[in-house]
Amino acid sequence: MTSLQHITVLGATGSIGLSTLDVVARHPDRYTVFALTAYSRLAELEQLCHRFRPHFAVVATEADARFLFKKLQAENIPTKVLFGESGLIEVASHDDVDAVMAAIVGAAGLSPTLAAVRAGKKVLLANKEALVMSGSLFMQAVRTHGAQLLPIDSEHNAIFQCLPPGYAEGLAAVGVRRILLTASGGPFRETPVAQLSSVTPEQACAHPNWSMGRKISVDSATMMNKGLELIEACWLFNASPDQVEVVIHPQSVIHSLVDYVDGSVLAQLGNPDMRTPIAHALAWPERMESGVSPLDLFTVARLDFQAPDEVRFPCLRLARQAAEAGGTAPALLNAANEVAVEAFLGGRARFDEIPAIIGHVLACEAVVEVENLDMVMQADCRSRELAKAWLNRYGR
Repeated sequence: MTSLQHITVLGATGSIGLSTLDVVARHPDRYTVFALTAYSRLAELEQLCHRFRPHFAVVATEADARFLFKKLQAENIPTKVLFGESGLIEVASHDDVDAVMAAIVGAAGLSPTLAAVRAGKKVLLANKEALVMSGSLFMQAVRTHGAQLLPIDSEHNAIFQCLPPGYAEGLAAVGVRRILLTASGGPFRETPVAQLSSVTPEQACAHPNWSMGRKISVDSATMMNKGLELIEACWLFNASPDQVEVVIHPQSVIHSLVDYVDGSVLAQLGNPDMRTPIAHALAWPERMESGVSPLDLFTVARLDFQAPDEVRFPCLRLARQAAEAGGTAPALLNAANEVAVEAFLGGRARFDEIPAIIGHVLACEAVVEVENLDMVMQADCRSRELAKAWLNRYGR
């Protein structure tokens, strides 16, 4: 009989967090929720606490914590409420936690995710920025502390399912020629390049296949999301950037492929639903029901592929350059992108200015080797300063 696992969900009110809780709720004999965290969606977090009765909830500020605690207390829900980064770290590394879903978007997810790794937890990694920013330090911590790292991004989870044991020693050692990282191409795959300057946030967030948060949706529209995934894949699978190829696949049915030297190509297919990789990682090495409908190949009917256009998607080129440069370059790239996307969503920058801001930062700041986490955070801070200075000079 499988023992009950205690789960912390970092970013519980986001799309990944809610999908995780949906899967967990289907298996009450296997999982119980230990802690839930949210940044600003207090009403949604309150509802989740009412349903799952976690030991802890974590919010952004002390004022939010007092507000939520009073609401829960009035409903006789005994959940303890913490706040800030210290609260996130506590519930990510708590002795009673077995697995942590790391689904906080952006650089804010780095510290609690790293805390879970250092506590030797089973870490379900949906926060790609943690690896993008601090790849060498992060993977060294996984090895040092014996953490179990399982990828949640549908593409990386697909690659994980298609690779043989031993890939940590290098792809060539297990007969792999390359990784084929699929991308939908987002909502602007066929939009004339000249029209991209007039794209609105609403258009950018209208992804044709996936339901995601606004920041990730914009990243998908610029294909920066795929660029970050390329960097993440290099760290997860001990690959060099030239061993990872991006392939646009509009149907989002093949989630990624692995090309072997003998001519075999293994692919993982499924409906575009994040509950599949979540259930796979939660139950690994077993399999369990996720709530996802079986794939109907007759309905899909066709599978299309094309090479990405880096004139249309310059963010993909910038990400590959950062991956090749290494050191602090990915951290600079990620921070500049976060500032640029926020500015676009807030009406301070055009859609086509997102790569311009990122390119400006990468051109201005020297790349150095990463020796500790402080250097990563300094690069992150400096990148944000440069991006904001660009906006102050050229933004709307």
